[in-house]
Amino acid sequence: MAKQNVSEQFVDILVRAGVKRMYGVVGDSLNPVVDAIRRNSAIDWIQVRHEETAAFAAGAEAQITGSLAACAGSCGPGNLHLINGLYDAHRSMAPVLALASHIPSSEIGLGYFQETHPELLFQECSHYNEMISNPQQMPRLLQTAIQHAIGRGGVSVVAMPGDIASQPAPEKSIEHALVTSRPTVRPGDAEIEKLCRMVDEAKRVTLFCGSGTAGAHAEVMEFAERVKSPVGHALRGKEWIQYDNPYDVGMSGLLGYGAAYEATNECDLLILLGTDFPYNAFLPNDVKIVQVDVRPEHLGRRSKLDLAIWGDVRETLRCLTPRVKVKTDRKFLDRMLKKHADALEGVVKAYTRKVEKHIPIHPEYVASVLDELADDDAVFTVDTGMCNVWAARYLSPNGKRRVIGSFSHGSMANALPQAIGAQFIDRNRQVVSMSGDGGFTMLMGDFLTLVQYDLPVKVVVFNNSSLSMVELEMLVAGLPSFGTANKNPDFAAIARAAGAYGVRVEKPKQLESALKDAFKHKGPALVDVVTDPNALSIPPKISADMVTGFALSASKIVLDGGVGRMVQMARSNLRNVPRP
Repeated sequence: MAKQNVSEQFVDILVRAGVKRMYGVVGDSLNPVVDAIRRNSAIDWIQVRHEETAAFAAGAEAQITGSLAACAGSCGPGNLHLINGLYDAHRSMAPVLALASHIPSSEIGLGYFQETHPELLFQECSHYNEMISNPQQMPRLLQTAIQHAIGRGGVSVVAMPGDIASQPAPEKSIEHALVTSRPTVRPGDAEIEKLCRMVDEAKRVTLFCGSGTAGAHAEVMEFAERVKSPVGHALRGKEWIQYDNPYDVGMSGLLGYGAAYEATNECDLLILLGTDFPYNAFLPNDVKIVQVDVRPEHLGRRSKLDLAIWGDVRETLRCLTPRVKVKTDRKFLDRMLKKHADALEGVVKAYTRKVEKHIPIHPEYVASVLDELADDDAVFTVDTGMCNVWAARYLSPNGKRRVIGSFSHGSMANALPQAIGAQFIDRNRQVVSMSGDGGFTMLMGDFLTLVQYDLPVKVVVFNNSSLSMVELEMLVAGLPSFGTANKNPDFAAIARAAGAYGVRVEKPKQLESALKDAFKHKGPALVDVVTDPNALSIPPKISADMVTGFALSASKIVLDGGVGRMVQMARSNLRNVPRP
């Protein structure tokens, strides 16, 4: 048997860790690794047009599967392009292994062509970031990187000079069993007892849930019923906690709706479950707060805590729920449910009033129709900006759908690349990219990746020829909009020219049939929807307290607008409220 080189050993270890594909752009220093992938039938090389796309795609794949995903960039400028997508993956706790190939090892530190220092550049967006400078470091260094990414949830970066990649792998190298999944973390009995006493002593308990409630829907519902608690959520908690939830009071934050803000501020015990919700101005400062999180570094960094619980949400609630006393007083819960329903009833008219006749098309209407027509297990990828607003308000979770976005990092241009990663996992699952025209054009070159691999992603472009969220930020700050207008082409024509299905929609009556036809198409498709650039629903009063950067208004509401099918769920929940 021929002796392996370092690249072949590197690829074999990735395969053992469960990696199915590596996204990237080939280049001289990376060529030995790409060639090793070519000769290994257990892993695919996915050629993208921009390395940023590679990192976003790997991050989306990792978020959906929960398993390690991989991306790569060649030396210098090549791996530098990875950094934005790696920041997003790291902040989303997505296990990603990034290979940053490097210049020849003999030239490092001498100002060689394309020289950078990856071991410094990726420090802030990784749990582990080291360079293989000697073949003897393999495979231990790569195994350590993999276990950091999986065990801590985030990015590991391995830098490797191209000449090292071509050298023979060390003989009798130590390859140990790899960690490929994370354990659950149970809090100690003392912490559970403290939390139990606080819950029993509180008259009004509210739960506020984030992405850490994934897999804990049943436990959250059981606990909420036991203590008669309203359940609100942050944006990243929406897909995990809103569906089949008779205690739902909506979402808090910039994109919030319903009674979540009131429920979190009018209780006397707020329990934060698996959330690193960044907007502390929306959190109360005069109630007792408990936070439960599997990442101890998240505890207390947004608000002053009365109790910090280091633990997995599901395991914590499994320990806690049987110990707390059953509460019978529903007054607080029922009052919040009524506030929630009233709030949704009041704003839903913003999107129902003559919307089917409005030209340019209301983006709210597009999102609502999209929600109705998409598959029950569809994966939505959502661009940052106003697409976040429409997704937050109109996409209906059901326990099977997924919604992926740059919700923590807040990058533009994430939706299309993330859709690529999502679609490679399963070509038969519907993947819909909700792209803003600004985000789509930023990485538009990778629409060609869809065509090249015949990926059946459906790209819906919300084309209002502007950077709408930035315009809103300027308006809130009292500034005239400037530098936000886009002169756009016919995106559908570009899609057709690239060899994909493309249709342009300018009238509301064309929308439903256009989306249905695109969804039926077996390959990649793009629907270019010309939407209203003035669809920036804001309160009638602009307060001096409203500033840029997703801040807080005096009324605690920044954006207003319809909420689609959520109002039906709120009405349904109200039926369970006892009548006087």
